[in-house]
Amino acid sequence: MIQILRAARGSVELEACFAIRLAVFVGEQGVPTEEELDELDDAALHFLALWNGEPAGTARAVKKAPGLQKIGRVAVKAAFRKFGIGRMLMQRIEAEHPGSAFVLDAQTHAAGFYQRLGYVAEGPEFLDAGIPHRLMRKLP
Repeated sequence: MIQILRAARGSVELEACFAIRLAVFVGEQGVPTEEELDELDDAALHFLALWNGEPAGTARAVKKAPGLQKIGRVAVKAAFRKFGIGRMLMQRIEAEHPGSAFVLDAQTHAAGFYQRLGYVAEGPEFLDAGIPHRLMRKLP
């Protein structure tokens, strides 16, 4: 069973979100820790996906302007990929912000995932932490 929770500040759920991000982005992809954990974490809403009670994935949303949310740090641990956890995290964030537009910086290899969820790529490819990305947007 997959469950998606909002992780409260200072909670064990929030620590699990950070642990997943460190495992995926720092451990697997080589992103420097100081770039992965950033000042936006304090302002963000964090979401944790549990697979039968075990932390499996995470994502965050940051309000950029009224009616505009930036989704980021979408990560699913390797053992739990291909079960729809990323899609469920995205759907939960979108449900929490009805009527909003969404933007995200997608790793280029994951752009197809976001396209299937209704996101459209904008602008040229760019590097973030040495990894190719594309800006993507979804209107309400």
